[in-house]
Amino acid sequence: MNESPPPAPDPRLQAGTARLAAHYDGTFSTETVRHLLHDSYRRLAEGAAVRTHLVVLAERLATERLDALARTTGPTAGAAPRVLFVCTGNAGRSQLAAAILAHLAKGTVQVSSAGTRPAADLDTHIADVLAEAGVPLPEGAFPKPLTEEVVAAADIVVTMGCGDTCPLPAGRRYLDWPVPDPDGAPIERVRAIRDQIGSRVQALIADLLPTRPK
Repeated sequence: MNESPPPAPDPRLQAGTARLAAHYDGTFSTETVRHLLHDSYRRLAEGAAVRTHLVVLAERLATERLDALARTTGPTAGAAPRVLFVCTGNAGRSQLAAAILAHLAKGTVQVSSAGTRPAADLDTHIADVLAEAGVPLPEGAFPKPLTEEVVAAADIVVTMGCGDTCPLPAGRRYLDWPVPDPDGAPIERVRAIRDQIGSRVQALIADLLPTRPK
């Protein structure tokens, strides 16, 4: 059932602003937090297909954007490299890649994913094929719209089939992985896509962290 956008000002957005402002106290002003939370809500309500639990998801999206913004505005010496995976719907390929990299890198790489036209939900079989491989799907994972902050914060942007709408950030390393779309595919095909992405992720880790113990 679709959720109707709440009237503004909405007490849930006000409460979310208060929580995030307290978390980022000393880093961002309350006005910056409020702007990003309300903008995240607007993007999910108008520009994305996600139509349920909008306020909760907006707070999660705003948190990711604030973390990314903190990286671009503060000192980054010694920070873990940040990889952004982008596909069209952020429902299949980029979710698989982000989950596998986060699992294998064990905190040595910061990982995010987004879509140029986010879907309403994750593709069928994504959670199942990850579980089969012993890879947890990040808690609360959902298709997210691509935002300026996460692109600017990324050291490497990996695009996966989003064509002309994929970001090409200046000054950032850019990779394109021509991986099939798992949307609507049988689970056997999704497993093969998972394994193909897994091989690419392992090569990326070896390139990013050449001295990492095996």
